[in-house]
Amino acid sequence: MKKTIWTVLALTLFIQTHWSQKSIEILKKEANTSIEKERAIYKKIALNIWDYAELGYKETNSSNLLAQQLKENDFSVTTGVAGIPTAFVATYGSGYPVIGILAEYDALPGLSQDTSPTKTLIPNKNNGHGCGHHLFGTGSIAAGIAIKNLIKEGKLKGTIKVFGCPAEEGGSGKVYMVREGLFNNVDVVLHWHPSDNNSVTYTSALANKSAKFRFYGISSHAAASPEQGRSALDAVEAMDYMVNMMREHIPQETRIHYVITNGGKAPNVVPEFAEVYYYVRNPEKTIAVNVFDRVAKAAEGAALGTGTRSEYEIIGGTHDLLINKTLADAIQINLEKVGGVQYTPEEIDFATKIQSSFIDKKPPIANAAKVNPMHIEKNLGSTDVGDVSYTVPTVGIETATWVPGTGAHSWQAVACGGTDIGIKGMLVAAKTLSYMAIDLFTNPSLVQKAKEEFKSSKGDYQYKPLLGDRKPALNYRD
Repeated sequence: MKKTIWTVLALTLFIQTHWSQKSIEILKKEANTSIEKERAIYKKIALNIWDYAELGYKETNSSNLLAQQLKENDFSVTTGVAGIPTAFVATYGSGYPVIGILAEYDALPGLSQDTSPTKTLIPNKNNGHGCGHHLFGTGSIAAGIAIKNLIKEGKLKGTIKVFGCPAEEGGSGKVYMVREGLFNNVDVVLHWHPSDNNSVTYTSALANKSAKFRFYGISSHAAASPEQGRSALDAVEAMDYMVNMMREHIPQETRIHYVITNGGKAPNVVPEFAEVYYYVRNPEKTIAVNVFDRVAKAAEGAALGTGTRSEYEIIGGTHDLLINKTLADAIQINLEKVGGVQYTPEEIDFATKIQSSFIDKKPPIANAAKVNPMHIEKNLGSTDVGDVSYTVPTVGIETATWVPGTGAHSWQAVACGGTDIGIKGMLVAAKTLSYMAIDLFTNPSLVQKAKEEFKSSKGDYQYKPLLGDRKPALNYRD
């Protein structure tokens, strides 16, 4: 152990002596240039994935396109990792440090939209990239390739890994990858996410546990012989009623959402099968699990009261996000160095039309060009990046791929993501991640400090997946 510490200290002293601030800035300019040089290629990849709009665990074309681009750039790519056909790990280089970059590429159902600033569905298309993961995946490989170029040219030493992460939207893809041990030997992980602003992710996420609750009854003629039936739909509705009453008696930060995914097929047939899909979220993982257990008890009670049988399948489970201030401070500097997104007059006109559809606030369009100072906001969403953050020091950013004021999971986000507004925000992210990676490769003390903070923040908590030992829920969207 002492030998390892002295080795790191010696390496740190050597590298810090070797790397001047001027030489680091030169590397960052080279990374910027290499990303800009391939702008047209990255734009084409992102828009192809936008057009594919493939749902979680079904992102065959999207995953293949990203993996192929990495292969063509000399990465060694392993596909089908963690039992997931659309997950991959791409590696270039060798030795310390090992820096990982996360890439996502799944779309959302029910968000068909073209690139116009008014709500316009694309015929015969149901899905859309309402969370901008087509940009996420492409921007991440762009950053990875920029770092690969510097390693290949002998200007950096170490290993870069790009993790192809499917099914972030409810499928908990990264959890299976963490469980498989794919992040165990990684020193730091970088990620980003599309947004309506440019900022460092300095707020945790909501822990989340989800399941599909299924009820089995007895079918019969709803008019001629209703007494012979036992309605599975009645059980779903009874469960929903009990859970909705429960809201008064749970911690106020808790969020519970559900959709009835199967309520029967015809009004004149007592439904023998029904299903409801639930999410339970809370900033504290233990509370999220406890509330979920109460929801499961409501399902048992609903089945008992309606003479049906119930069961449930865990679909997903994600941790809260463990923030690393050491890394956040460093990436803030790099995001400010890159800067925000500048709109053309045509894009300002597009943005104005998009904002006319908002029912809430309309921030200044010029905000897209700004970089926000680091600040803590209220926990709002969930992400399987949380599980990665409990395994390895992790840091992320958001960039303005959408018009200011645009909410995620909206048709407006889909529209923006298919335009140059989205592409510009994606390139801001790619450059920022590459700059941050350069800092990590050239400053071992930054890596070491981040690891020390990670160890302190995690404390004695032993990571355990909230979704248990189930196999990847590859058909959760069916």
